[in-house]
Amino acid sequence: MLNMFCCLKGCLNGFTLTPTVPMRVKENPVQLDTLHMGHEVVVVKGGQRVCGSGCVLGNAPLVQNKAYFEVKLQQGGVWAVGLATRETDLQRVHGGVDKESWCLNSDGTVRHANEELYHLKPAPRESPTADLLVSTSPSHSDNEKPESEKDDNISTAVMPVEGDIIGIAYDHIDLNFFLNGKNMEIPVRNVRGTVYPALYVDDGAILDIILDNFLYPPPSGYEKIMVEQSLL
Repeated sequence: MLNMFCCLKGCLNGFTLTPTVPMRVKENPVQLDTLHMGHEVVVVKGGQRVCGSGCVLGNAPLVQNKAYFEVKLQQGGVWAVGLATRETDLQRVHGGVDKESWCLNSDGTVRHANEELYHLKPAPRESPTADLLVSTSPSHSDNEKPESEKDDNISTAVMPVEGDIIGIAYDHIDLNFFLNGKNMEIPVRNVRGTVYPALYVDDGAILDIILDNFLYPPPSGYEKIMVEQSLL
């Protein structure tokens, strides 16, 4: 109970309800879906912020050719971001551990069906806007690399930290993750089914989903998630 109170306090930080003032209707109908979330998940700020424990999906699938959204890591903890179908287990706090989710996790793994597709190495950065990559080009041949660096799934991308913006872009071929506007070069392929934005939290993590007015320009040709009827 104490943990849940702390979670709610963090979630509601800077957010107050004023009963005498009518709440402004959001222009964008896409938000986090309180009908598709774990039992211990808390969604506030008009469906934009999540904390607690478990997974919450967006209320609109990614049906357009090229869709993009962002997630701000408001507070650290255990978290994951990516895509999932409505058949995924919403009680889980890690993404990509079943066949219905494809996610970047706070432990540095990118997973699907509990298979580790990539593993990111943490690296010190002076600020959230520092360079994304540890190295943009190899300094020696693959044969000269230490054995620990020869694994195909070891990525040079830096793990996000508090305050960072994670961009998620999906074109029905590749799922790509961006960190503060830079491609992390960890594409996920063979995403199948009707997928939704998926945010996982636990251990005090707080995530904000950004569905329009992005903090970083989407990749060329990508747009915010649109509801199906607007695509007809």
